[in-house]
Amino acid sequence: MRVISLAGSVLAAVSLLALSACGGGAIQLSGTEVREYQGENLSSIQDFRENSIRGPQYIDIEGYELAISGLVETPLTLSYDEVTAENDLYKKVVTLNCVEGWSATILWEGVLVTDLLAQAGVLPAARVLIFYAEDGYTTSLPIEYITDNDIIMAHKMNDVVLPSERGFPFQLVAESKWGYKWIKWITAIELSDDISYRGYWEDRGYSNDGDLDGSKFEG
Repeated sequence: MRVISLAGSVLAAVSLLALSACGGGAIQLSGTEVREYQGENLSSIQDFRENSIRGPQYIDIEGYELAISGLVETPLTLSYDEVTAENDLYKKVVTLNCVEGWSATILWEGVLVTDLLAQAGVLPAARVLIFYAEDGYTTSLPIEYITDNDIIMAHKMNDVVLPSERGFPFQLVAESKWGYKWIKWITAIELSDDISYRGYWEDRGYSNDGDLDGSKFEG
């Protein structure tokens, strides 16, 4: 297992689509948070607002499993350690800009989604990846987007393990996409040929593409 730095910063946006509230009190961190990386200043893990659909999820890592299923050669069920310890790890600085006007530049660390897909073996009919979260949230992305953009599924931010309030055990770093594509508390990835699939907010009228340079809404 290696830790590899992916060069460059990417501007991304978090769209505040659910009711928002500031977190209550400082989040406890497991380790020392870095605030600078390769000469670039980083925001604090505390510089976020809670905007999930059912509040933070607190997952027992001992029983956690990541399921990879659907149009794959070999469906997989991976433990947290099998994801984080048996794959190369990548670091990337990505700035999230909220539509409310605040932003946070974070050093994300995690595994390439493509490395996980390679273990399962993607069947030719697969067109989209559907991500599922512990709280029932879902979203989808085209497989070409995942394979063409070094998309990582992060387990650390600013060199500390993701706090539960920020998506532990895994958050998708969906660069160049609106925040509703940045799914937290990931429990499953399904490979599908259903290009019409709509996730939680997409089913409520938001753009299925989620591109920053496009409309936030369908139609």
